[in-house]
Amino acid sequence: QVQLVESGGGLVQAGASLRLSCAASGRTFITYNMGWFRQAPGKEREFVAGISWNGGTTYNSDSVKGRFTISRDNARNTVYLQMNSLKPEDTAVYYCAADRFFGGSYSYTRARTDGNYDFWGQGTQVTVSS
Repeated sequence: QVQLVESGGGLVQAGASLRLSCAASGRTFITYNMGWFRQAPGKEREFVAGISWNGGTTYNSDSVKGRFTISRDNARNTVYLQMNSLKPEDTAVYYCAADRFFGGSYSYTRARTDGNYDFWGQGTQVTVSS
């Protein structure tokens, strides 16, 4: 069992930066691939970024590529999402999620498929004003 708690959201102006954090409980954090998703009002939840259990592989969605960076610190049981050059269309509730790693490859398809994730945080609101 893993509990995830996001923090770092807020209200910013377009062009600003934010860093989201997701703290995980338990001693097995290293056995999870991690992902960030977001959901805007009236829209479906969408993949933002993913990172493999050892941090060796990362993926970003096309909508955030070049602006957002996912990273993790396994010693601190924390995954981060650095968001730069924020746009009003980035406004959403951001969720982190954990995908238990049992071996095999970590593909983009695996990272972006929300059904692969076993645990989810409660979300943190990011609002970008124009």
